[in-house]
Amino acid sequence: MRLVVGLGNPGPKHKNNRHNIGFMAADEIVRRHNLSAPRNKFQGDISEGHINGERVVVLKPATFMNESGRAVGEAMRFYKLAPENIVVIYDEIDLAAAKLRVKQGGGHAGHNGLRSIDAHLNNRNYWRVRLGIGHPGDKTRVKNHVLGDFSKADQSWLKRELCAVADELPVLLDQRASDFMSRVTMKIQGTGRSAAQLNMGTAQPERTGPQPTSIEKDRYKTDTVVGSALSRAMNRLRRRD
Repeated sequence: MRLVVGLGNPGPKHKNNRHNIGFMAADEIVRRHNLSAPRNKFQGDISEGHINGERVVVLKPATFMNESGRAVGEAMRFYKLAPENIVVIYDEIDLAAAKLRVKQGGGHAGHNGLRSIDAHLNNRNYWRVRLGIGHPGDKTRVKNHVLGDFSKADQSWLKRELCAVADELPVLLDQRASDFMSRVTMKIQGTGRSAAQLNMGTAQPERTGPQPTSIEKDRYKTDTVVGSALSRAMNRLRRRD
């Protein structure tokens, strides 16, 4: 079983904040994998279901960012999970927008949500998915940047990133962090294929170079027919000789 946690602040006021990109990713995971409707539990909202045959619970703490660990710790103890079976998705100001990094373990790097989780789990060995929101360039502008809404210009890459993270989650749950990062990055750039396509064998091999036109295809068919006829005629002549 896996626990996937999206971090953010509750309430409509914060819904579109950059700080809430973890909540946004959690919502997209629930939608794309047809998990259950959210219900209140563990001081937050949870959705449940199966992804690639494995039970998954998605948790959005309702405790505000600085107290996220209360909800995560309660869920971990209830399900008797090891920290390595927990994935936390959150915003990263020190990463450029539309960039992501994944790692297991490490420090909180000043992120209050992670600081709270570290304290309540007393263990840092959980997985972290850091989604870049960019730095405003001046420390005095950080708070307003983080608690500000994504701009209209952000919406294109943001939607691609959220869909890619949700779509490729099975790869991360299989602990293939490098594959997860590369596939999400390609899909953000518009060049990737889904994990479902790759795993189910429905994706077609990518072709390189110019493709033949319909005229060229017809010419090839004609040349093939003519060539076959000439070959048969030559064989008959040889048999007569």
